Amino acid sequence: MIAPLPPAIRLFVAFPALLREHGIAVAPEQTSSFLMAIELLGPRSVEHVRKAAIATLAPHPEQRERFDALFDLHFLGGALAEPGDDDFAPDEDISVQEDSGSREVLIGEEANETGQVATGAEALSIRQLKALDDNETLRRFGRALPAALPRRRGYRHRAARRGPMVDLARSLKDAIRHDGEVMSLKRLRRVTRPRPILLLIDVSGSMKQRSDANLALAHTIIHATRQVEVFTFGTRLTRVTRALRRKRREQALAEASGLVADWDGGTRIGDALQAFLAVPRFAAYARGAVVVVLSDGLERGDPSALVTAVARLAQRAHRIDWLTPLAADPGYRPETEALRLIAPRLASLSDGASTARICRHILSLGGSLAA
Repeated sequence: MIAPLPPAIRLFVAFPALLREHGIAVAPEQTSSFLMAIELLGPRSVEHVRKAAIATLAPHPEQRERFDALFDLHFLGGALAEPGDDDFAPDEDISVQEDSGSREVLIGEEANETGQVATGAEALSIRQLKALDDNETLRRFGRALPAALPRRRGYRHRAARRGPMVDLARSLKDAIRHDGEVMSLKRLRRVTRPRPILLLIDVSGSMKQRSDANLALAHTIIHATRQVEVFTFGTRLTRVTRALRRKRREQALAEASGLVADWDGGTRIGDALQAFLAVPRFAAYARGAVVVVLSDGLERGDPSALVTAVARLAQRAHRIDWLTPLAADPGYRPETEALRLIAPRLASLSDGASTARICRHILSLGGSLAA
């Protein structure tokens, strides 16, 4: 039996629930952070509570007015104005879908059947992923990946023939065996470990020809190394990591295809990345990671949203590599305003036209070692 919440906490727990009821997304981790901030600050006034709520629940700037109105309603008993036609509601535009649980899938009326153009319209659908002919390429890639990944220095040390530090314990034990004579100084070196990988896969209509193969590639990466997270985006953001951890590729792809609702729909990359960064647990996946974005970059939303999101992502990540099928042309130059603006933040803007080329690029990232 679950014990009831203390009366003093119920008021604060109810506020995130009220926000969700009115279309403002709040993750469970954000609710916990809000409660911890209240406990840490020991607020002396309602304004202290408001500041803690803004810092931890992170309302979108265009939702701030409604957020404040809901705060006043909940904590001060104020009145809530009726929403206008122009109110911003990003949580309806970009919804975050976890890879667990059940949900209703809506079918869009304007599905992009050809996959040749980018659009901003949302088209929700169910899709069966196709079998691929890249099995041998993926098999060799999976074997080579662990040794080729960029690595970072860990905090632990291990015994080594050469190293910058003296292993005092082993040196003294060796001296005892030689009647106190120090015959040699044992050495230590820092352990290195692979960097995490964050895969962001575009499943919009303009990427229709590559979506199946990119999900199969993500399945191979997840089973080749640890600390891999995979998200799909189009008009929604969906975490498919857990589904892709199934050992059999056919089962993994079938489960992932059932989770993703925005196959072959619109393209709003900036909103999707901002939704990713708004959830603290998701944003933590990018810390020190190699971020690989598989997308053509044909942004149909506000370019400033993508620029802001990539700037924030670059501050957390080790590097961001953007692989686009359009770069198969040797003379390719970014054509969209959004992609031109974010190019300086990217470690590379490379060819993602085939599985073999994507694999070759990821394997070339090895040797990038930073503290």
